[in-house]
Amino acid sequence: MIRFENVSFAFAANGTAPVTVLDKVDLTVGEGEFVCVLGPSGCGKTTLLNLAAGFLFPSRGRVLFDDAVVVAPGPERGVVFQEAALFPWLSVLKNVEFGLKRKGLKGSQLKQTAFAYLESLGLGAHAHKLPVALSGGMRQRVAIARVLALEPRVLLMDEPFSALDANSRERLQDELLRLWVTNRRTVIYVTHSVEEAAYLADRVVVMGSTVEGGIFADMAVPLTRPRSRTDDGLLAMKARLRAVLATQPCCIQPLISPRAM
Repeated sequence: MIRFENVSFAFAANGTAPVTVLDKVDLTVGEGEFVCVLGPSGCGKTTLLNLAAGFLFPSRGRVLFDDAVVVAPGPERGVVFQEAALFPWLSVLKNVEFGLKRKGLKGSQLKQTAFAYLESLGLGAHAHKLPVALSGGMRQRVAIARVLALEPRVLLMDEPFSALDANSRERLQDELLRLWVTNRRTVIYVTHSVEEAAYLADRVVVMGSTVEGGIFADMAVPLTRPRSRTDDGLLAMKARLRAVLATQPCCIQPLISPRAM
């Protein structure tokens, strides 16, 4: 469904020499797969996601969605950011309605659709509250509901639970998996957490800076679902991922924002 073909990306900041973030990346993500992109800070994980979203464009190569070159963001590729990025002056319900209005929904159909997605994430009772009245985990659930309501074929998720406490993070991981099992949308999920990658993914794509291409391992997770966080197989998978990551040095790059491009 999403294909990176010989993709490189470089940028220059403040008149400095170009910095290569990705180099000759080849990657294919199939329909219905849950793929985690794992790696140390600065190795290009978010850049990879932004290229798939159409926020950035390759310096060389091409990114394809359903065999068509990605030239802009599109509703078929929904993005969930690290922060909820809600409109603080709109209620929870109206935040979810916002994208649906752009899609053409009106009247009772608009409200019913938005409310149904809030209820699916346990937020029906909070529909008329402002985001400031919600916890961080609840705001992130609103952000996920807003994206899911548009019925994208792909979810692009950039460390969406990293700012939450451990209990909230695990609850939302389970909620995400429940929704994924129900709808089987394709998911590309960026994380720096070995635990998260092993628990969520069908495949883990490991990125680093020392091997040409930025991707130096593509590992299947051969575990049945649902998974137990204390299962020996999951613990063994986490150990494998840690061993692979241990071969890579820290590769922090200058921060790059899609808006800066």
